[in-house]
Amino acid sequence: MPPVGTEWVPHEDVLSYEEMERILGVCSRLGVSKVRITGGEPLLRKGIEGFIARISAMGAVKDLSLTTNGVLLAGKARELRRSGLHRVNVSLDTLDRKKFAHITRVDAFDDVIRGICAAYEHGLRPVKVNVVAIKGFNDDEVAEFAGLTVRLPVEVRFIELMPLGCVSRFPELVHVEAGEILARIEEAYGGLEELEKGLGPATVYKIPGAHGRIGIIGALSGHAFCASCNRIRITARGRLRPCLFSEEELDIMTPLRSGVTDEELEAVIVEGVRRKPASHGACRGTSIGDRGPLRQAMHTIGG
Repeated sequence: MPPVGTEWVPHEDVLSYEEMERILGVCSRLGVSKVRITGGEPLLRKGIEGFIARISAMGAVKDLSLTTNGVLLAGKARELRRSGLHRVNVSLDTLDRKKFAHITRVDAFDDVIRGICAAYEHGLRPVKVNVVAIKGFNDDEVAEFAGLTVRLPVEVRFIELMPLGCVSRFPELVHVEAGEILARIEEAYGGLEELEKGLGPATVYKIPGAHGRIGIIGALSGHAFCASCNRIRITARGRLRPCLFSEEELDIMTPLRSGVTDEELEAVIVEGVRRKPASHGACRGTSIGDRGPLRQAMHTIGG
């Protein structure tokens, strides 16, 4: 995050819980059964547990998950599970306390670890730990992160650095390709067993005898990555984003607040899905086509 903070967005300029629930209701009738709540940091928003409970009560959502930085997770894990949340993804890019404090600007490493443990303890499973691999910063920790799965029932997911937002301001940040990540793990632990491929963004492996699993997300180097993508994003400001790597967005908030019927709202959502590109155009490098990195920061889009 920027050291000066992020742009303030007035409360009236973000979707209310009721508006989000209406959107999800329409989406569920269109066949959407998998929902992730993300951010920003969703655990900062007042009433998040009640929102989750109402989504869960819809019945159509079979997989309800949340992505968090983990800082507040330990104190909320029990209530989140009681509200109907199924699982969590925790973003953690280093196991070094000093590095953690440097990139987050808070000394909260222990809070995140407690949050991961609390999530598992209260039945939020699987607990997934998301690691963005960056050459020269944390690529020397790949084997250590993979080692967490040997003794803990977690899924550590290595994600290639994506050319979004602030990445363009730091040319020294270089992504580590999925194949290199996999090679480093195999060098440290021997052969890996491949468990899943094509059922989501990650190809999933297991170190023989391990309690947990390893996911590799090759968003840039994986040439088949886009072919299996069935995701759309609704931003806090009411924009439907067909592809994470595209600047194109459809305004949902305006028609929603202009009295559209559910049928008319459904048509807007269907149009958004129709505009989903066949490929994000970045599979062969760190630039998005000829346009370079996207200007929008990840925390404004949703992970």
